[in-house]
This record gives sequence, C-alpha cells and structure tokens, in this order.
Amino acid sequence: MSFLTLDGVSKRFDGIVAVDSVSCQVDRGQVVGFLGPNGAGKSTTMRMITQYYEPDAGAIRLDGTLLGDAGREAKRRIGYLAENNPLYGEMLVSEYLDFIGRLRDLDTDERRRAVDEAVAATGVETVFHRPIGELSKGFRQRTGLAAAILHRPDLLVLDEPTEGLDPNQRVEIRRLIVELGRERTVLLSTHVLPEVQHVCSRLLIINRGRLVADGPVEQLVARARGGAHLTVEAAGAGVAERLAQLPGVRDLETRDATEGRIRATLTVGSETDLRPQIFELAKSQGWTLYELHQEAGSLEDLFHELTAGEAA
Repeated sequence: MSFLTLDGVSKRFDGIVAVDSVSCQVDRGQVVGFLGPNGAGKSTTMRMITQYYEPDAGAIRLDGTLLGDAGREAKRRIGYLAENNPLYGEMLVSEYLDFIGRLRDLDTDERRRAVDEAVAATGVETVFHRPIGELSKGFRQRTGLAAAILHRPDLLVLDEPTEGLDPNQRVEIRRLIVELGRERTVLLSTHVLPEVQHVCSRLLIINRGRLVADGPVEQLVARARGGAHLTVEAAGAGVAERLAQLPGVRDLETRDATEGRIRATLTVGSETDLRPQIFELAKSQGWTLYELHQEAGSLEDLFHELTAGEAA
C-alpha cells in the first residue's frame, strides 16, 4: 500500500478549475519533485494534501486512511513549509520554535528534545537567540524548516523552499532537504529545475490542473522529445556539411571557434549515439578533433515540451 495516494482529486474556485482529476501514489522515503508553471495547480494540490483546502472531488489517503477521516491525527504526521514562510519577526528563534511545539501539543520534555533535534538538523544554532526579523533570508528559511519538522512528521511538504535565496543559500537548503529526505517522505515544489535533478528521485509535472508526467527523473528526462545534444569541435574541410548528413541529426548549429575550428551542436534522438560514427568520420576526412561529447535531453526540454503552448 502506498504511503500517500491522490485519487481523482479536483478543486474549483468560483467555477474555475484549479486542479482537475489528479491521481498519483507516493511511497515512503521518496523525495518527489512537483513542477508546473505559475497557476498550474501546484500550491492548491499541496494545500489539499496538508488539509488547508478540502477537495471538491476525489480522495486523498495517508497510509490508506482518508485525510478527512483521520483529521487531527493526519495533521500530526504532516509538516508544511508554505511558499511565503509565515514567521513572527518579533520572536526569537527559540521562542518561535517553542511556540510551534506548544501548538503541536508536545509536552515540556518532548518539546525540548524536538527543538534540539530540529535546531541541529537545520543548522540554526548560531541564531537560536536572535529575533527572526533580523535573520537573513537563508536563516529564515531554515527556521521555517525547523518548525515544519519539529513534530517529526512522516510527510514533509515544501512549497518553493529556496525562493529568493542566493546561489550559496540554495545549495545549503538543497543539502538540507536531501538529509531530511533520508528519514521521511518529501514533496518539493520549485521553479528551479536543477534543484529537482540534484535532490529528487521522482518527478510529477502538473499543467493547467492536470498531471502530465509522473516517473523517475532520469527516465522522464531521457524521453524528452528535445533529444540529446552532441558538441563537436573540429578543424578540417566540410565539417558542418558532413555532420548534418549523419542519420538521426534533427538540428545543427555551428559557430567559428579559434584557429579555424568549427564548433557544432547537434540535436539527435535520445536513443541515438553518433560519437563512434563521428570519430570514424573525422579519421576518414583527416579532421583534427578537439572535442566530442554528448549530453542527454534536459529537464528544461521536458518541462517546456509538456507545459508550453496549446499543445500541452
């Protein structure tokens, strides 16, 4: 039995469909990326999972039990970091986490242990006695994460946890999410596509309220119709012309490199590997080959393919 199950879940606001018959299953211990354009239904879906909203249709189950039936007990098993990370800026970090522990009905001893564990896990020891309003964006995000995991939830739902952070802070939060994912199931919504490949093992893509992709990240990326990209840098006669004639080449872009070299980028099918043929071609034509490497289709290719334009 799957840990989290969505079965035909839908939500409307003033007659407008925000989420349309979404179904998926998430197993324990997965870090799942949840992607989609603005207004696609990501946040609404996450708010239904955390019981901020009730679905208009369909069912959400945790360990086979309907969330609506489980009620308060289900909330005890879910941690949620909302996109705007609501915090009380006038409180010290220590005061805020103690306050959250009281809201979670943790007794005194349990609350102390939980705060100690959350502080250690999120690395906020150095700001523990500082006002939240004086913290950097990175430490505010860490404080929000500490509050979300304080009650040791089985499911952690994170909505844009690295929004507004600088590159170094993003790396720190990504590393933290990986650590948190070793002990619990994590559902991560983000617009930063590289984060998904660094952090997640599974990917859900939603567009216009409907789920349009679901599977392991690498498998979905490999299926992107954008194809793989081959980079060739060579010096010799007819490099671009001969490369364009190779079977399976969908597109070819060239530019002049240094010392009379040609640098070409070839787009081919994801299942195609032309490197042996290009190597033999270079030998037969007497080219000097400076570079030859292939990259798989990107997550950006897949995302654009599934969410751009009317065809989506």
